[in-house]
Formats: sequence, C-alpha cells, structure tokens
Amino acid sequence: MLASAGTLTIWHTVFMVLTAIIVGMGVTSGIEKTAKVLMPLLGLILFVIVGYNVMNGGFGEAVAYLFAPDLSKLTADVMLAALGHAFFTLSIGMGIMIAYGSYLGREVNLLKTARTVVILDTVIALAAGLAIFPIIFSNGLDPASGPGLIFVSLPIAFGSMGAGTIIGTLFFLLITFAAITSSISLLEPTVEFLEERTSMSRTVSTIVASIVIWLLGIAALLSFNLWADFTIMGNGVFDALDKLTSKFILPLTGLAAIVFLGWQMDQRSVQQELGLSNGTWTLWQIISKFVAPIAVVIVFVTTLMG
Repeated sequence: MLASAGTLTIWHTVFMVLTAIIVGMGVTSGIEKTAKVLMPLLGLILFVIVGYNVMNGGFGEAVAYLFAPDLSKLTADVMLAALGHAFFTLSIGMGIMIAYGSYLGREVNLLKTARTVVILDTVIALAAGLAIFPIIFSNGLDPASGPGLIFVSLPIAFGSMGAGTIIGTLFFLLITFAAITSSISLLEPTVEFLEERTSMSRTVSTIVASIVIWLLGIAALLSFNLWADFTIMGNGVFDALDKLTSKFILPLTGLAAIVFLGWQMDQRSVQQELGLSNGTWTLWQIISKFVAPIAVVIVFVTTLMG
C-alpha cells in the first residue's frame, strides 16, 4: 500500500473530504454530533480490547513494560518527546483548545473542564497502552518498531489469534475514530481563523484550508514511494513534518501560549475566568509565569544542545 501513490492519494482524499464535511457543517451540527457518537464508541472498543487482553495472555508483561520505573531512560530526548506528546494529545500549541474554548458559555468552569479533559485523556492513553502492548508481547513482537507495528506486525498477530478477525476489526475501527476526531479538531482552528479574519464564509474557509492541508498530505504520502529519495536534512517529507511539528512547533507555540497567558493577558480577567481564591491564585501565577515556561525552555534547549 505504501508503495502505491495512487492508493494512498485516494484514501487521503476520502479522509480529507470526510473531515471537511464534518467541520463545514459547523460546531453543533458537525463536530459536536460526530464527537458524541464516535468518542463513546472509541472508549467502548478500547475497553473491549483491554478486557480481551486480560483473559488472553501478555497482560502482565504489558503492565510491567508500561509502569515499571527505569530512571536511566529519562533522558532529555525522552522528556521532549513526552512534552510533545502531551502537547499533542491535550491539543496544546495548535489553537484547538482556544477555538473550542471560545464556544463555551460563561457558566462553564474552565478549570474543572480542563481537569476533566486531562484525567480522561490520561485514562484513555493508559487504556490504549493496555490494549496494544499485551497483543505485542503475547505474539513476540518488537514494541519499538514504530508505525510499522500497527500496520504490518499487528495484522499478522491478529491473524494468528483466536477471534483475531473481530479484535483486529475493532482495533482498526478504534484507530479510524481516533484519527477522524483528531483531524476535525486540527482543522477547526484554521477554519475559525479564516472565517473570523476574512470575508470568507465557513464553507469557503473549510474548502480553502482543506485543499492546502490536502496538498501537504500529498507531499507527505509521496515520501513513501515516488519521493522516497528526496530528503530534508536527512529526513523524508513525512518524517520532516513529524519532527518539525512534534519537536519544535508544538513546544514553541505552547511556550508562547504560556507566556501570553502569564504575562500579556489582563490578570484580573484571568483570575475572574478561573474563579481562583487569593492563595490558589498566587500558586497559579507562580506556575504560569515561571515554573511552566522555564520547564519548557529547559527541556527544549537541553534537547537542542544534545
């Protein structure tokens, strides 16, 4: 499949059209209705697979692999990768939470909402690990084999498992739902920006943004076949975009958001919006003004120097 530019282009186009249709329908009619259906299904499928793993081996190895501490692995590269992953999975540094937050009513408590998002995101992430790694260990696969693990190794494992067809189908439905919900969230901030800052309607903004992203996607998918020999600083287009976003753009834009929140915004408005008392507000200011930005800078600079 990766060797076929035509096949990849067709499915890339189908995926982008589906994403554009959902976003173009608007927040309530498109994004909210889709999320209300897909997110519960995603959670249900995930925990069905975890339940299957508990009863079919490899679960103890997966728990040890995920949770046994090994401080020797806590390098600057690992910390930056974790930071980039946290920024990505919590939608920090790409305008998603700003866009969605702008649709919330004044009666919504932002801190409680943020806390709920963080907790649920962590629970789902841990459940995803317990859904994938037991299958990996019970079939003798390499847990560090990257994207090839999902699209090459795991299908072989599913083929040799009891009820593997059912579990495999559920697993890839899970991947599809996760991808769709992520893609509509990634497209929404750009569409909202174009809609508010230009004379374009939401439909036209969605089409324009989707075409640009579709073209970038074409360049990325060609790096697996026709453009395999073309590199940017030793990386193919796909890998170059991945490293640029996860290791540089996300931390830097996240840092900019933190600095803007802690130093640029009217602090009385921030305190009022968050509903913090004097003691909690002082702690919040220490974290937002100093701890959080310094921590991001240290991790980022350490990685660059390494």
